[in-house]
Amino acid sequence: MTDNSAANAFDVIVIGAGPGGYVCAIRAAQLGMKVACVEKRATLGGTCLNIGCIPSKALLHSSENYAAATHDLAAHGVMVEGVKLDLARMQARKAEVVGANVKGVEFLFRKNKVSWLKGEGRIVAPGKVSVGETVYEAKHIVIATGSESMPLKGVEVDEKRIVTSTGALELDAVPGHFVVIGGGVIGLELGSVWARLGAKVTVIEFLDSILPTMDREISRTFERILAKQGFSFRLGTKVTAAKADATGVDLTIEPAGGGKGEALRADVVLLAIGRRAYTAGLGLDSVGVALDERGRVKTDAHWATNVPGIHAIGDVVAGPMLAHKAEEEGVALAECLAGQAGHVNEAAIPGVVYTWPEVAAVGRTEEQLKADGVAYTVGKFPFTANGRARAMGSMDGFVKLLADKRTDRLLGAHIVGPEAGTIIAELVTAIEFGASAEDVARTCHAHPSLSEAIKEAALAVGGRALHI
Repeated sequence: MTDNSAANAFDVIVIGAGPGGYVCAIRAAQLGMKVACVEKRATLGGTCLNIGCIPSKALLHSSENYAAATHDLAAHGVMVEGVKLDLARMQARKAEVVGANVKGVEFLFRKNKVSWLKGEGRIVAPGKVSVGETVYEAKHIVIATGSESMPLKGVEVDEKRIVTSTGALELDAVPGHFVVIGGGVIGLELGSVWARLGAKVTVIEFLDSILPTMDREISRTFERILAKQGFSFRLGTKVTAAKADATGVDLTIEPAGGGKGEALRADVVLLAIGRRAYTAGLGLDSVGVALDERGRVKTDAHWATNVPGIHAIGDVVAGPMLAHKAEEEGVALAECLAGQAGHVNEAAIPGVVYTWPEVAAVGRTEEQLKADGVAYTVGKFPFTANGRARAMGSMDGFVKLLADKRTDRLLGAHIVGPEAGTIIAELVTAIEFGASAEDVARTCHAHPSLSEAIKEAALAVGGRALHI
């Protein structure tokens, strides 16, 4: 290997150019540090921009447009005839969206003078990272390698018939029967894409609820909404085997608690049971970086590992595996490395399911508050009573707020409904600043807007909603 020189010495080397890594690199450079970012993909942006968040949202939006043209526009007096699906064009548009985003990150690296080290990074010693045959030095190394799809015994992925989210984004034909293993965010989003385009979708979930980490009332309501859209659900069910052939997949399923198995035939199967930290090839064993029981990098409150000078952020550490959580950690860590204060409040990180309607949440669920013995008050408001939602023809769902019974401080907010992922931002801000339900209720909201449902739910915490 080539020895390092002054040109190969940096203040910070970030391994991984996903949302956490590239944002950390940019912020560190803004703070005056000499920064490099290692990325083995041919493009920047990590899973999120290349094969995750961005391409899935492009297909979600395109499929929403198709569904509107084929089913919804007539109710608005817009008569569309002869609608045809051009899946190849839809996929090409997705690729254009991805291309524009990853090129944008390249531009930001050039603008902020972040060096892109192309190749696979390996920590060969504290303060030393190899990329190919070259060894680079850094005062600080940041692990931001993200996550990968979780495997399942008996289900062998080929990315053609049995796919992860990567393959599900690249299908060149609409499956007749699309089976999703896992009732979480990724499975429901990609299931929505193919359901709108004409597939029969069956979701198989080991637990007794979809979106099992979300508020149970929200997930039950959302399940009913998706069922109306044509989804079928097999809850409390496990997949024990999947065998692909030239035309489809034969699945063997049985009750989660054990029992008689049955066969299920699918054209395409999506394996989406979760994601796990990606640490392969980093050399963590050789330098002594500690991992937790789930294979994630152990860090302290400031994202430092047990090895001085080595830090970790994003999906590879504990906490929700969300791009925006990784970004916040990247910024906070860069500021810590520059001698500033950096902190991320995990109680104020929103989670969003970008289906239609959307689901969004921040803070505690009812189940969590009950388990912890916290006395709380609930305020709910349905979108059927919201003027803007009615004008849009999107009235499924409701807003649900949870406030401390004694202090009225907001503890959790949960929305299933139109644009939930956008309007949750107000409640994230409220929780971040320790606001009460009364604070939200006394804030003037534009009329007519979807966010008025938030105001009404806040009023409902005190038993004084105006429009129900």
